[in-house]
Amino acid sequence: MTSALLTDRYELTMIDAARKAGTADRDCVFEVFARRLPEGRRYGVVAGTGRLLQLITEFRFTDAELAWLRENAVVTPSTLDWLADYRFTGDMWGYQEGEVYFPGSPLLVIEGSFAEAVILETLTLSVLNYDTAVASAAARMASVAGGRPLAEMGSRRATEQGGVAAARAAYIAGFRATSNLEAGRSYGIPTMGTAAHAFTLLHDSEEEAFRAQVDALGPGTTLLVDTYDVMAAVDLAVEVAGTALGAVRIDSGDLPEQVASVRRRLDELGATDTRITVTNDLDEYTIAALRAAPVDSYGVGTSVVTGSGHPAAGLVFKLVARRDGGGEWVSVAKKSAAKASVGGRKFPVREKVDGIAVSETVHIGDEAPQVDGARPLLVELVRAGEPIARYLGPEGTALAREHRAIAVAELPQDALRLSRGEPAIPTVYA
Repeated sequence: MTSALLTDRYELTMIDAARKAGTADRDCVFEVFARRLPEGRRYGVVAGTGRLLQLITEFRFTDAELAWLRENAVVTPSTLDWLADYRFTGDMWGYQEGEVYFPGSPLLVIEGSFAEAVILETLTLSVLNYDTAVASAAARMASVAGGRPLAEMGSRRATEQGGVAAARAAYIAGFRATSNLEAGRSYGIPTMGTAAHAFTLLHDSEEEAFRAQVDALGPGTTLLVDTYDVMAAVDLAVEVAGTALGAVRIDSGDLPEQVASVRRRLDELGATDTRITVTNDLDEYTIAALRAAPVDSYGVGTSVVTGSGHPAAGLVFKLVARRDGGGEWVSVAKKSAAKASVGGRKFPVREKVDGIAVSETVHIGDEAPQVDGARPLLVELVRAGEPIARYLGPEGTALAREHRAIAVAELPQDALRLSRGEPAIPTVYA
């Protein structure tokens, strides 16, 4: 499997022209950053880094890709020969996956020749923009869930690979499980799920459906109780499974009222330990509205896999420094209105007072500064083309999840509010 054609045509035509001009091998520094957060958001969460590093290792032009490029005259024969031998051999640094970020934060820094680095632009942005959007939305949901478990179950509202990516990003951001089995296999994420309404409708009665599920999965299973009449189904569920019934799931209706009624009925029936999970088009606002309700867990689908209204994080990939014809490093930046960038190599730190973040300070220069009381934000991700192994696979996913908890805990309390507002801390260039 190769990721080489998961890119835009102009990445290759730029390389073709730069090789002809003799500038393709100039050392360059590219950055990925956001000019602004999605409207109303106070912070974002970086996700997708581990997936991106794996895809970069698979970025190879095999005979099949080269033949297609040749047939479609995308680049010249000499550039086809260059692509045949392509391997990224440069270096990358970035915010650790799971880190919180703000406008201007250099989430990823890529150093290499122009040709080696620019060819990764589309792949980098497609991964980081989506995964970061999902993680940023999921983190808001986790913060308002008040410690109650959240499960990601939105694969049917995403592309087939997008569902896997979304499950991973949501897990990093604080969700505890996913319905997606490939995400469980690839990244070690706990999986969950029992039955849909179709299973109930398959049987001649709701009782037959419940008995079939309990016979197969045991009384600790979760029974879906809103196919017909919710309260009648709760009675039937306890009759079939006994008071050891694991949970009931509600997927429709006026949730605050419905949940309260179901809790009362379960308690009356002696099923005091039976949990209630809700899965009805939830987002961070409906989860917040259920804080006072006796909900035990949430299942979130469409909203989380679509970034809760912001399906892309708005990240961009820009050249910020290069060597000139004499071999000296020079800063470069885009100056166009509303899309200006800040040139130069950057070293961001998170400045804190009493353990709470107060600013994102981005130092511009040739070397990382030593700043008392500040946490450096860049970690080495790729050295001479080889990804740092600890950031890949299940290990990298678990590490990102752990780091997200640490990073969010440093934020001021205002950052966790759902009301519209400015970024939780300012970005300062030094």
